[in-house]
Amino acid sequence: MATTTTAPKLKTHVGERIRRTEDPRLITGAACYLDDITRPGMLHAAVLRSPYAAARINSISIEDALALPGVKAVYVGKDVESVGGVPCAGSMPDLRIPNHKILAGDRVYYVGHPVAAVVATDKYIAADAIERIEVDYEPTELVSDPEEALQEGAVKVHPEYPDNVAFTFSQEGGDVEEAFRQADVIVKEKILVPRLAPIPIETRGVVAEYDEGSQELTIYSSTQIPHLLRTQLALQLNMPEHHVRVIAPEVGGGFGSKCNVWAEEALAAFVAMELKQPVKWVESRRESILVVAHGRAHVDTLELAAKNDGTLLGLKLHILCDIGAHHQLLTPIIPTLAVLMLPGLYKFRSFKADLIGAFTNRAPSDLYRGAGRPEATYVIERMVDKLAAEIGMDPAEIRFKNFPASTDFPFNSATGLQYDSGDYATAFNKALDIVDYKARRAEQEAARAEGRLYGIGISTYGEICAFGPSPATPAGGWESASVNVEATGKVAVMTGISPHGQGEETSFAQLTADALGIPMDDIVVVHGDTAKVHYGIGTFGSRGISIGGSALHLALQDVVAKATKYAAHMMGVDAETVTFEGGVFSSEATDSTLTLADVALEAHLCRQLPPGTEPGLAATRFFEPSNFAFPFGAHICVTEVDKETGEVDIQRFVAVDDCGRIINPLLVEGQIHGGIAQGLGPAFQEGVIYDDEGQLLNGTLMDYSIPKARNMPWIETDRTETPSPVNPLGTKGVGEAGTIGSLPAFVNSVVDALSPLGIEHIDIPMTSQSIWNAIHERSRT
Repeated sequence: MATTTTAPKLKTHVGERIRRTEDPRLITGAACYLDDITRPGMLHAAVLRSPYAAARINSISIEDALALPGVKAVYVGKDVESVGGVPCAGSMPDLRIPNHKILAGDRVYYVGHPVAAVVATDKYIAADAIERIEVDYEPTELVSDPEEALQEGAVKVHPEYPDNVAFTFSQEGGDVEEAFRQADVIVKEKILVPRLAPIPIETRGVVAEYDEGSQELTIYSSTQIPHLLRTQLALQLNMPEHHVRVIAPEVGGGFGSKCNVWAEEALAAFVAMELKQPVKWVESRRESILVVAHGRAHVDTLELAAKNDGTLLGLKLHILCDIGAHHQLLTPIIPTLAVLMLPGLYKFRSFKADLIGAFTNRAPSDLYRGAGRPEATYVIERMVDKLAAEIGMDPAEIRFKNFPASTDFPFNSATGLQYDSGDYATAFNKALDIVDYKARRAEQEAARAEGRLYGIGISTYGEICAFGPSPATPAGGWESASVNVEATGKVAVMTGISPHGQGEETSFAQLTADALGIPMDDIVVVHGDTAKVHYGIGTFGSRGISIGGSALHLALQDVVAKATKYAAHMMGVDAETVTFEGGVFSSEATDSTLTLADVALEAHLCRQLPPGTEPGLAATRFFEPSNFAFPFGAHICVTEVDKETGEVDIQRFVAVDDCGRIINPLLVEGQIHGGIAQGLGPAFQEGVIYDDEGQLLNGTLMDYSIPKARNMPWIETDRTETPSPVNPLGTKGVGEAGTIGSLPAFVNSVVDALSPLGIEHIDIPMTSQSIWNAIHERSRT
């Protein structure tokens, strides 16, 4: 029987600046990361890695290592031959995938290649035992440079293939030859995009535990994709997937590097099953920089055709991507994303791109924050600025001229993508207003009259994200969500995404609180455990809120629909007369009301089951998007360069981003700030350096330079909101936006500052040394 109950008046949560609910456990040290995990009788593993970029292994002696007290076992390649190779999800007609095993066989092909593993009672004994393994290496010829790798007669990284071409990919749209014939001006440039190390604050790690009685394998891994990892490990180990459980504890940063299936994960699982004891492996920082898949690694050659009035006509592009010695999970896919986004925000129709992936004797490359889109935005924005300088046109004006109008959406790009929604001019105008563009140009004129090097750099970017439609992805693009309203009215949300800093425990609670009219404190968001969440694709490609959040939205709608039936039955009225608002069910047909908690209790007690319903108050839904989402924005950087030192002072940095509907502005700003830092890193200081022998020269944080707080400018952020039509929330994604937009803004600003000296381009990282060299080379001519 229904009674009149009153629920407290609740505020709206979506759109509010709510602090992350995850933060208290993180900042107080109460969170559990991979290395915090201990299991009874746990052993520790260490990996011996090749010191050579290319060598034959004539023999391995493990006796001295086995003799060390505390060592339980030593494994070499022949011991793990039954374990499947490291998987690659790419699919191309001419894709060559070497069979890369979890430990080397008779040869190694990059520095850091795993050769052997020691398992001991503690990590220090394991590390000492590694030093006792004697390997008879016979160094062989190698190739470290991707351009040299493609030359005729180059050393073959993999002798089974006729050359070092790992894959090719081509795309063409419009009539590019006709576009170039019509051109008044053609600008050309060769642009290098260096290898970058992901540098998550927490390195990779895995704990494997095998229950012999139930034959169940539990894997704790610092991963972004627990369900996909479970599937792949089951295949590698040839065991039933339902006997494998993967748990992602707190993940201390991923940036794409943990969206992978690593050799060490299968290795730890194999060892735990063989020794029937839990095994932990955690990599060192040196190992992380050395072997965790690097990002970017492009050599791009571009030609841009245009009219004298600044109208863009067509683009030709050749990309050479250094993929390293073997593929990781998504290695061949990442550079194709750069091809797809090369047209940027511009409406030219003619385009031709040729991509070659080259094997080299270096560590593999794979996705890193932005994954192809930062490379694409960097080179097209450099070319647009170069064109503007060539024809004497303001770089802001040339961008406005070539934007599609907001009424042109959905807009079909030159590469065949359909951009979902956009209002590029509005976002760009807001950035120009914030920085006071006309005043900055006047300041520049005055500075140049004094001989100072003052620059203004613009980047208008777009990206493809919210991955994405399943036919366009290698492992499915949908996502799952379950909502369970407990008998007490508390709510558990289970999501297939695996957040690791993005804040979905907060944003998903916001969505749930508003949909069900309950406080956020009554909601728990569960993720990262394949035994608790049915299945999911994971967190990468800025897909969490748009795909995972949309699945949650659908599940919440189902819960409300079912609860409405229960409420109507309890109140003795037709369901069509029942409304639900602020957590309260009411009907025009009666004065009585019910809270969600009232209905949830009855749904579990089931004293009188409504017709056509089942006990409980829960729903599971899957969301499959019809298209990607396409965020966009404008970043403007104002700099001054010191002629005497080459040092760059960033005086202003403005970022106006549009990621669709905003669920939590505080989370958006945090993602933008972090992304900008990772974009500016390679702009002025960051890059992996190899010598001709394939040796990594900057393999520690003493040598590999990432931005410090003192290097970062004050970031002025703002936004526009252009909802996406491809998901019910209207969201797009923001996790990679800052990384994509910031790099070209800085580079364009520095080049603008140096342009009075006749300098047209400097490759990144634009260190003070490289800038000083360019200035003084010009002063000698």
